[in-house]
Amino acid sequence: MARVKTGPYRRQHHKKVLKITKGQFGTRSRLFRRANEAMLKSMWYSYRDRRTRKRDLRRLWITRINAAARLNNTTYSRLVHGMRASHIALNRKMLADLAVRDPQAFAAVVALARTAQA
Repeated sequence: MARVKTGPYRRQHHKKVLKITKGQFGTRSRLFRRANEAMLKSMWYSYRDRRTRKRDLRRLWITRINAAARLNNTTYSRLVHGMRASHIALNRKMLADLAVRDPQAFAAVVALARTAQA
């Protein structure tokens, strides 16, 4: 069998890695070995942080809902309990959006949740 060298394929791989790390600082965008390390680390961070983002957004929504609920003389936990009791099926993302963009509608939801609690 003839010997196959990796010349063109290795160059393709190097170019691909250097393209991914294009905007990075110093040798992380110029030297293949450092660029490859930077790329692997950045891919790992992006994978991890796609999951972290979901947690962060949920925390933000809960904070917004709690702030708006306190303006309507209740707390987050009482509001969620009242919504479950009155079978209001609004997720936290939509509820937070209501709290920010339409305070009257949010107040109406709070009022419905209160009637179910009492």
